[in-house]
Amino acid sequence: MRLIKLAFLSLWNRKLSAFLTMLSIALSVTLLLGVETIRVQTKQSFTNTISGTDLIVGARSGSTQLLLYSVFHMGNANNNISWNSYEALRDNSKTKWSIPISLGDSHRGFRVVGTDNNFFEFFRYGNKQALEFAQGGPLSQLYSVTIGAQVARELGYSIGDQVVVAHGLGDVSFSRHQQHPFTIDGILKPTATPVDRSVIVSLAAIEAIHLPYQETYSPEQLKSSNITAALVGTQSRMQVFELQRELNQYSQEPLLAILPGIALHELWTMMDSVEQALFAISICVVFTGLLSMITVILAGLRERRREMAILRSLGARAHSIFLLLVSESLILAIGSTLIAVGFLYLGLFALQPILLSKLGFYLSIEALSLVQWKMLALFIAASMAAGILPALHAYRLSLSDGMMIKT
Repeated sequence: MRLIKLAFLSLWNRKLSAFLTMLSIALSVTLLLGVETIRVQTKQSFTNTISGTDLIVGARSGSTQLLLYSVFHMGNANNNISWNSYEALRDNSKTKWSIPISLGDSHRGFRVVGTDNNFFEFFRYGNKQALEFAQGGPLSQLYSVTIGAQVARELGYSIGDQVVVAHGLGDVSFSRHQQHPFTIDGILKPTATPVDRSVIVSLAAIEAIHLPYQETYSPEQLKSSNITAALVGTQSRMQVFELQRELNQYSQEPLLAILPGIALHELWTMMDSVEQALFAISICVVFTGLLSMITVILAGLRERRREMAILRSLGARAHSIFLLLVSESLILAIGSTLIAVGFLYLGLFALQPILLSKLGFYLSIEALSLVQWKMLALFIAASMAAGILPALHAYRLSLSDGMMIKT
């Protein structure tokens, strides 16, 4: 304990250089922890977005692309699937429920999702949690609209307000369906999924806004000709692969049926190289921080030869000088770790609203994971190991100088 106290007092005497050293190391450790946090949170967020859906069906493309645009509203579909094909899927004996999804329009930068009330009844997220309404209820009229929690919060909407849908997906559109205003009938509770950023209307309304305005429309006019994708639940888990095979071999048009879990696994496999690259960069930055700590300690040894000689004259042995330098490395490492954790949570609090509003990605702020604690423990151990080099140099100096005070 005396050595730890002495090491602390020695660092306090050089507090400016010690603080700057801890700050530089802390920034590198923050990057390491941040990369791990984003990696875990991204996987958790994507996994929680959809639950209980057995198949996602769309036009034939890539499984990852289909997953991203149909569930996460990222990117666009190359083709749609015909309504006749969807009806055949819906009426299949192996299908328990189905949710049609039609994309392509937006409202002030938020995706418009054309669907039916099966969406509110069967869509699940997280641990098979159902959608719940904060206010109002599901779609009841042709021009009814239900909005996600984030849409309501950011745009300040409430029940009864009117919204105008625009063609395309940008924040600004020159093709607005102003003759077809929608009335907000429902606001969903937060889900921390892309649903929070969705403006949900009926498929009939999607058809109506693309027709010349008139007071009433016939059922034939409002019948959908095609949709973007469909979410499907089967009668039993045993029938999932049978239905998938049927749809992938469908003769009327090229369809693709994917299992969400497998598609997510493919996505993570694609991202592995990126994760490894970011992790490698973080390790290099931490290594650079440790080198800076060694450099600072070594650079100060010549000036501290007087201090070490005084310690020797007071009875300290050469190995005590060695342990003193290792203790200083330990204190610098622990201080850097504390600062890094503080920086991490400040960064998470700052990024959370930005990622939610721009990407619809909810960054959950949680306690450090076991993996992160192991990272910090390894970092502290590596710091102590790195401190051995200047400690050995100080040990040799103390042996050669003895109790002679040199400057």
